[in-house]
Amino acid sequence: MRYFKKFDNGLRLIINKMEGFVSVSAGVLVKTGSINESAEENGISHFIEHVMFKGTAKRTAFEISDHIDRIGAQINAFTSKELTCYYTKSTGDHLEDSLEVLSDIFFNSLFDKEELEKEKGVIIEEINMSEDTPEELCLDLLAKSYYGTSGLGQTILGPVKNIKRFTRDDVKKYMDKYYTADNVVISLSGDVDIERAEKFVEQYFAEKFTKRKSATQKKIKVTPVKTLYKSKRIEQTHIGFAMSGFAMNDDMADAFSIANTVLGGGMSSRLFQKIREELGLAYSVYSYSSQYKDSGVLEIYAGVNTDARDLAVDAIVSEVKRFKKEGITEQEFLRGKEQIKSAFILGRESTASQMLLYGKYMIYLNKEFDVEERLKKLEKITLSDVRAAIDRSFDIEKAATATVGSKRSPIKV
Repeated sequence: MRYFKKFDNGLRLIINKMEGFVSVSAGVLVKTGSINESAEENGISHFIEHVMFKGTAKRTAFEISDHIDRIGAQINAFTSKELTCYYTKSTGDHLEDSLEVLSDIFFNSLFDKEELEKEKGVIIEEINMSEDTPEELCLDLLAKSYYGTSGLGQTILGPVKNIKRFTRDDVKKYMDKYYTADNVVISLSGDVDIERAEKFVEQYFAEKFTKRKSATQKKIKVTPVKTLYKSKRIEQTHIGFAMSGFAMNDDMADAFSIANTVLGGGMSSRLFQKIREELGLAYSVYSYSSQYKDSGVLEIYAGVNTDARDLAVDAIVSEVKRFKKEGITEQEFLRGKEQIKSAFILGRESTASQMLLYGKYMIYLNKEFDVEERLKKLEKITLSDVRAAIDRSFDIEKAATATVGSKRSPIKV
């Protein structure tokens, strides 16, 4: 059973009551991430997510964690390109406790100067860890190669120079723009008493927002760099290709996801079978579809032996060209469709994944997610739909590329 309420100040509450569950996941979703950041602000959405937990007028950083641990719950947060989310998971009888703590950090964080400086060190080490993870570094470069140097092309973590410079005033200024009632969704999934939950959300959230409205969300601007390379003394070379995809609410999005699954979404996929199993050129090779509110991109990644880099590139390019020219078989279509359906159905066994699914649907599309409608839509997809999606993408010769490795030259398509 789902329930929706929009409060007078624009705050939206979406509840997905899941019978037979004893846990409840509560999320506070803010529609902002690296997409909204200027070059000087890049990294601040993620920075704010971190420093929210460093103490409030009511609790120290330790007391926040201690309170959550004492009720046997979990608390965490994440930042993506378009979203920042603060969430808890607890038993149903501790929902009020969980919402009160989330409210405390959301509205009462002190952003103490000393705590901010300490957390800068933590985040810089997170950036260093990313720099030491070539696969992650390659995919960040690939986003920049495809989208350019702003918006979705920026990293979520931001550059070290920005992190060192951020102040409490920067945090407050950015939050004033986007941490507003009309830009926030509260999403609850699991063992929820709807009437009581609505009262808790009104008490701990709806009544605490100011009347300020959100700043205008930035539009996606695609100004491709096209080809990027980073020299790094490592054993492997990491390569990536990016091609046009579909936005999350596009009618072709699900058909495109099936196509991606067949191309590189698992061990039976074309790329895995060709590049790893038949040619032995990579341990890790896959493709995936990133679907944003107003844009989409298909990405292919492989970690290969440096001496065989160009051979691997040629093999991947050849396989994608064949995929686009020939399409997929009926058997591949049925297998890919079943994988997409199963992933969706299995996700319903997690209150956390359902909280995020319902919350993201509401915050991006301003609609209530409907499970039955979604399953019917998936069931209706035909092989012709998938072939039409393939025709509109998978143009490897126009792909943006990224390379990380010791060979001092970018890959060529």
